[in-house]
Amino acid sequence: MLRSLVINADDLGLTVGVNNGIFDAYDHGVLTSASLFANARATGDAIGRARRRTSLGVGCHLTLVDGQPILPAARIPSLIEGDGRFRRSWKPFIVSCLVGRVSLSEVEQELTAQIDRIRSEGVTLTHLDAHKHVHAYPPIFAVVTRLAGRFRIPVVRVPFELWPAVDGCTRQPWTVRRQALMNALTRPWARRDYRNARLARIRTPNFVGRAHTGVWSVEALTALVAALPSGVTELMTHPGYVDETLARLKTRLLQARADEVGLLTDANTIDLFARQRIRLIRHDLSASEHRSVRHAS
Repeated sequence: MLRSLVINADDLGLTVGVNNGIFDAYDHGVLTSASLFANARATGDAIGRARRRTSLGVGCHLTLVDGQPILPAARIPSLIEGDGRFRRSWKPFIVSCLVGRVSLSEVEQELTAQIDRIRSEGVTLTHLDAHKHVHAYPPIFAVVTRLAGRFRIPVVRVPFELWPAVDGCTRQPWTVRRQALMNALTRPWARRDYRNARLARIRTPNFVGRAHTGVWSVEALTALVAALPSGVTELMTHPGYVDETLARLKTRLLQARADEVGLLTDANTIDLFARQRIRLIRHDLSASEHRSVRHAS
């Protein structure tokens, strides 16, 4: 049974401290892939450093909430608030989608601009996903798969965890259960998204990590790895270091990011994947060269 795992870091470009943690998790650990904001505070820093790490898979972390658009406000009025930024949270955004206040044409224009921004820097994108998983809403997912086909990007994440492991969690078990419940509520959307991707001939790997966002532990990771199915799975992570910029942002993921750097670079974690014979890859199915050497040793 061949089991392959993409270990992906979300939020590349959010702050320099987050970038530092992500690149440490790649340079010294098991990370194979990262999702890059096109227009965040440290996007430029991230692009320059990612270029020097040619084995790191890089995708676009598409943004429609909690961020700054690339296009001028006059071109995307249904996506922004009075201050010219996206809506602060996924909740008002999804509500606006459901009541018809979000223009899918404007969504496509803005997301196209975000993809173009990264590609213009010479970065070959391996996948698409979205900040706060807002692309899980099927009409927006359809836009994203269309863009993946247009730009020949092989993978789009469906952020649905089929069987999240919630029993035996020793770190914030109620948080894990709450996040698992939120995951379960998106099952109807996930079914439509998988169908849409199949029709568009876009790959959608198995997905894990949503229930344990911000509360990873050695025990949880060990149980997850032991239960991985055959085929390709994406493990979503959020490594990073807390800097002054991150501390000022409205995010619950602060110290948890540094904890994840530690987990992803721990020698025991590296040995875990070797013992379980997990092949670590990028979304384009290629393996990072230095990881192949490390796991063969």
